[in-house]
Amino acid sequence: EAAKAKALVEAGGKPDAAYVDGINLVPDDYRGLDRFEARKRVVADIDADGLMIAVEDKKIMQPFGDRSGVVIEPMLTDQWFADAKTLAAPAIKAVEEGDTRFVPENWSKTYFQWMRNIEPWCVSRQLWWGHRIPAWYGPKIAERNVGGRDFVLSGETESNFGSDLEVFCAENVESAFEEWNAYYDGHPTHVVNSAEEFLRYLRAMDGGDPDPQYAYKGIPIYRDEDVLDTWFSSALWPFSTLGWSDETAELEKHYPTSTLITAHDIIFFWVARMMMMGLHFQKEVPFKDVYIHALVLDEKGQKMSKSKGNVIDPLKLIDAYGADALRFTMAAQAAQGRNIRLSESRVEGYRNFGTKLWNAARFCEMNECVADAAFDPSAVKSGVNRWIVHEANECVAAVTRELEAYRFNDAAGAIYKFTWNVFCDWYLELAKPALQGPDGEEKTETRAAAAWALSRILTLLHPFMPFITEELWGALGHAEKSLIVSEWPQHQAALVNDDAAAEMNWVIDLIGAVRSVRQEMNVPVAAKIPLVFVGGDAGARARLDANTGVIERLARLSGVSFAEAAPKGAVQIVHGEAVAALPVADFIDIAAEKARLEKEQAKAAKEIAGIDKKLGNKNFVERAPKEVVEEQHHRRAGYEAELEKLGAALERLKGL
Repeated sequence: EAAKAKALVEAGGKPDAAYVDGINLVPDDYRGLDRFEARKRVVADIDADGLMIAVEDKKIMQPFGDRSGVVIEPMLTDQWFADAKTLAAPAIKAVEEGDTRFVPENWSKTYFQWMRNIEPWCVSRQLWWGHRIPAWYGPKIAERNVGGRDFVLSGETESNFGSDLEVFCAENVESAFEEWNAYYDGHPTHVVNSAEEFLRYLRAMDGGDPDPQYAYKGIPIYRDEDVLDTWFSSALWPFSTLGWSDETAELEKHYPTSTLITAHDIIFFWVARMMMMGLHFQKEVPFKDVYIHALVLDEKGQKMSKSKGNVIDPLKLIDAYGADALRFTMAAQAAQGRNIRLSESRVEGYRNFGTKLWNAARFCEMNECVADAAFDPSAVKSGVNRWIVHEANECVAAVTRELEAYRFNDAAGAIYKFTWNVFCDWYLELAKPALQGPDGEEKTETRAAAAWALSRILTLLHPFMPFITEELWGALGHAEKSLIVSEWPQHQAALVNDDAAAEMNWVIDLIGAVRSVRQEMNVPVAAKIPLVFVGGDAGARARLDANTGVIERLARLSGVSFAEAAPKGAVQIVHGEAVAALPVADFIDIAAEKARLEKEQAKAAKEIAGIDKKLGNKNFVERAPKEVVEEQHHRRAGYEAELEKLGAALERLKGL
């Protein structure tokens, strides 16, 4: 309106009082003043005229610009609005009926809260960029068939000529032309660039603007200078990128999409509006699933901010630890409903995971474990190979299940556990005798089984760590096809072998228990001690007989035997239906070991007491940063676990 008034004055026109009131012109004395100074002048002038009643000092809710730091104040202007309530109705129904679902499901409550209480949507913005509002303006017709003329334009003989407008809304300028051409009975029209030019041309029509460049070329028309809200344009994304509004092959193939991944803070700004637009224009939801991912915070749970100095640059992390390590870190912490606390130490830890995998692949390569297309995992005979085939098959099921459920942290945890704990820590150790022994059927089978299991690891790990897995895939002998285009493995019922799993897990648990006792009792690493089995059924004896060599090697035992009772000076371990006895009295100083454990126990108890004193201090809990209080709880839990472990070790020593 101010632009129209300025153009009117420059063209020699004079607005009447009603027009001035309508556009709310600022008095000359206040023009150009800072708003705060203008307020003071207004108050002073009111007071000078004797109109002042009182000045009150009130606290109000005052917004400030987050970047400029200055006060933000509303200014009423004409805007375009969309009927959001009508658009929202089918979008609400679609989620209610399960056509689109939120993951985690609780975010649907946020969606419904916004959508069921929706207000008219202001879709216009006063910016230099964006989709222009599809509206054109021309002078309104006041009367038709007057004095031999087809029509008379509103206000054409008055000073406010051009203030009464007709609006033409259309999908494009061609459609708009048809509308205004019909409205003006086919009279010539002329599209101008702005509201200012529009008024100058109107003045020229009325003989009020002598400038020849504004000579009559037809009834002037101008397009609204506002642009559509960014979120309005973004709401069209699922189909506008596919060639809409034409019926393209891409639109038919890719709409609707399957999954939208986004953050919770734009559920209303973007997700809801894509739902409204998709259902309005395409009559179908734009996506089946909406996965709401976590926010990435710093290691203390704070939002990253330049002003706080806690921003973690992902490019620096990639330079230091690799993209694979950062990707796996993010996935491993992406628990549904929880934010990610990113720290460099975690990324470093998963870099070490990549190193572990690389070294395992090198070990396989050195032992000639090469992928064999003819290998049949269901036909393996060795117990340890039947076990790794079973475990790899179960890992396929677990990772696939968790990925399909959008539990990315659980999927990452499953492949991490299988890779590090099962394959690297146990299988390769258990397979060493066959791999490093004489050539024969077992060695050939173990080489093929190791390569097959490693291939499964690389395939399952590829979505998380694509670069290292692709590199190792080629090195393993898969030259015919890149990993990225290889088939995703499927769980196979024929590879399930519960008996092999039970046997090897029994062996692994026994070795782990012996190692724990040795560590707790401070048995010298080089010392080889005997293991005496007491009790146990025929199945336990068969497992022990079949795996004696590997148990002795990995648990550092001098031998394994059976007895009716545990020997004197032995620590006893309950293992299944039997008792495993370790005679450690001859290898440690029992009195000194008891003293050491009691000293460690007292130290842990003292630490717990100190932490309890801190946490019992109300001032500390209320005033200390949240992360400091959480750290104290974490330390206490660690000392509690240590105290329990030390108590168990002392209990074992009592009977010696």
